[in-house]
Amino acid sequence: MPDKTKPKSGPPKRGHLRTKRAIKGDFDLLDVTRQTSEFTHSDTWRVFRVMSEFVEGFELLSSVGPAVSIFGSARTSQTDPYYERARRTARLFAEKNITVITGGGGGIMEAGNRGAREGGGLSIGLNIELPNEQKPNAYLDQMVEFHYFFVRKVMFLKYSIGFVLFPGGYGTMDELFEALTLVQTGRNLNFGVVLFGLEYWDKLLSWVKEVMLSRGYISPADLDILKLTDDPEEAVDHILQRLHLVAQLQAARKNHPGRQ
Repeated sequence: MPDKTKPKSGPPKRGHLRTKRAIKGDFDLLDVTRQTSEFTHSDTWRVFRVMSEFVEGFELLSSVGPAVSIFGSARTSQTDPYYERARRTARLFAEKNITVITGGGGGIMEAGNRGAREGGGLSIGLNIELPNEQKPNAYLDQMVEFHYFFVRKVMFLKYSIGFVLFPGGYGTMDELFEALTLVQTGRNLNFGVVLFGLEYWDKLLSWVKEVMLSRGYISPADLDILKLTDDPEEAVDHILQRLHLVAQLQAARKNHPGRQ
């Protein structure tokens, strides 16, 4: 039977695809061998490109409603059990009217967007331009491409009520510890962080407890930021709890404008 979740030919029903732009100059930005006087004089002009990416992202995402970001390896195959679990998790979010945001690529990202499409929800990809091009998956309703990782990170954090992180590599770890730092330091208090996959995350969490915690680099309360699970329903429920808390705080502030 044909896969009904795949898009028909033509543009997506919702949103639009961003055009591809040259990126070589932006990779040069962090290349120490190119930090000549002539090159650094152009840095100030890059502010306008950075600003344009923020504007594009804000315009696209400001109307998506409550959302969750799903992360994990782009190298995960469709036969991997975590692919199906990510797909189911995203479908459950969509059925709860929660928009699903991913990095827009393959593997776990594809599974997340695919599940959102199957659940009748909005499926968004925030793609990043890389030397080896990351091809957008086929299950996106809306996509925006970024030159700059830090701009893209802001979009994930600003428009999500939480992250669900499936097994992945450096990129997944980067998003994980970024979120943990912001919650720990009070910059993003009402944010859910779910680690999906007990077997995958167990040794990392053991190291965090046995080394970081034992040396006093983090406090016991910092461990409570994380939710570890193998159950899609439990992951969804944890994020929904954060959403309900935010709704309560918003209502309280509306009724008492002077309250922080």
